[in-house]
Amino acid sequence: MARKQASKELVPIGAGGKPRMRAMARGNWTKEKEREFLAVLADTCNVRAASEAVGMSTQAAYWRRKRNAAFRAAWAEAVTAAYQKLELVLIERTLNGTEKIIERHDGTEDRMREYPNNIGIALLKMHRSTAEAAAAREPAHEQDDDEVRERLLQKLLRLKKRREQQ
Repeated sequence: MARKQASKELVPIGAGGKPRMRAMARGNWTKEKEREFLAVLADTCNVRAASEAVGMSTQAAYWRRKRNAAFRAAWAEAVTAAYQKLELVLIERTLNGTEKIIERHDGTEDRMREYPNNIGIALLKMHRSTAEAAAAREPAHEQDDDEVRERLLQKLLRLKKRREQQ
């Protein structure tokens, strides 16, 4: 009786590891399961829901994330996408409010909009810190190529002198 050969996949092991071929056991992750898991994770930011959607345990998902660098990177992207969606929902809710129905004693209903100021303030604080960090990364002024080249040459000369003295 011929034994069925297990399919193999090229898997990056670790952050700087070389890709290796390894056999995929039945019931393990497939590319399709991985894509579906990551799509659900990006939509929900919920590992349990994503795992259940592909018929895998949360433990298997965390195990794969720990041992597969490509999956780990895709996981991080999916979670980032989920948080960006959440941020957009919160911004929309802060700007447009949510409808609240008030029932009066006489049985009539009034509708009003509630605006969650605490969410708006938190979003403004986060935006401010993000904007300040981006501004800190920006160069203070435009430098021309000659100025940059001259500074690099001076730095290299200082390094050369330091090495010669050692």
